Amino acid sequence: MSNTDKSRTAATGTRIVSAGRRKEWTGPVVNPPVWRASTHLYENTAALAEGPRRNEDGRFFYGRRGAPTQWALSQALTELEAGAEGTVLYPSGVAAIAGVMLTLLKPGDVVLISDNAYDPTRTIGKGLLSDLGIEPRFFDPLDIGAYEALFCEHTRAVLLEAPGSLSMEICDLPELARIARGRDAVSVLDNTWASSLGFRALEQGIDISVMALTKHVGGHSDLMMGSASAGPELYGHLRQRAQQLGTVVSPDDAALALRGLRTLHLRLQHETEAALQIAQWLSRRTEVAQVLCPMLPGAPGHDLWKRDFMGGCGLFSFVFKGGTAAARNRFVDALKLFGIGYSWGGYESLALPIEPANYRNRMAWPPAPGDARDRHGVRLAIGLEDANDLIADIEQALIAWAAG
Repeated sequence: MSNTDKSRTAATGTRIVSAGRRKEWTGPVVNPPVWRASTHLYENTAALAEGPRRNEDGRFFYGRRGAPTQWALSQALTELEAGAEGTVLYPSGVAAIAGVMLTLLKPGDVVLISDNAYDPTRTIGKGLLSDLGIEPRFFDPLDIGAYEALFCEHTRAVLLEAPGSLSMEICDLPELARIARGRDAVSVLDNTWASSLGFRALEQGIDISVMALTKHVGGHSDLMMGSASAGPELYGHLRQRAQQLGTVVSPDDAALALRGLRTLHLRLQHETEAALQIAQWLSRRTEVAQVLCPMLPGAPGHDLWKRDFMGGCGLFSFVFKGGTAAARNRFVDALKLFGIGYSWGGYESLALPIEPANYRNRMAWPPAPGDARDRHGVRLAIGLEDANDLIADIEQALIAWAAG
């Protein structure tokens, strides 16, 4: 049994601590050093000639192919993604989505994109891919019949995200992936929310699992990075295209991501428990029409989350009972422990006003069931603060929402 296989059979904490720590990369220290290098030197011309012939992590060639710092991160992510042959690193999560799409698609192809995907992902479909002669078709991931009807002989890929961005829907990912595979299309999942610890994408039938390492893996709001993990054939294609595009990540950022990775399970556990406590509290408030948190019993998508997922995270949304956009904004502005900003997955809590209707083609907003007046939402990213302190902060901010 290889070290990678042993790592995959160990408990989560053990796997996270040991993943990617090959002795030839770390030497006598705990972490691999930060290898800052563009030029890799060869012993002689015979070694120079051999360099291009073997394209794999662990073999020095040139800075664009990385060095031990990047290789260690890539291998660690691969070891944590059951069924993966390898992982390609990208300078951001959006770069990972774009890199995967540019690997799978060519002019004349069709790609199906979940209507509740992250808005920059939607923009890739409507902008970059459309400009290249690739047709994006948006679909409601909760309507399997309509999804299946969108396939045609030119459909080559399906881009999924669960939970849905902002509105947090959980779809039947194994079934959507099964349908895609039956139509010879590659399924790609943005698995940033749950990570490989909370959803085993490849084991559930997904072909390529993408994460924004900017979020949970980095964990400290100080780096930008993305990844794509896949089985042998697709991994080879992803690697080749990334090299053709000159895609490379900084060794300093790779070192930060490795550091964040080692505590990922602990941070996710705290954030998930705190988010569930806060979601339960919000569900009892008269100011709140609906809590969009798939981990919460009774919330939309909870049954599918319970069936398919092993974990969650601190990101969820809620919708006010009536009110106005101005009132919702007063609430966000009144928060003291929550920062106002994009992103999530760091150690700090964040709040963001949301209007999902601005980013939908197929899916209705406000969510059903509910009153059409209940449409103004807030996305909360729960960090590492004490949950009771965050609840007290939300409670005082609800006074500002009710004022005026």
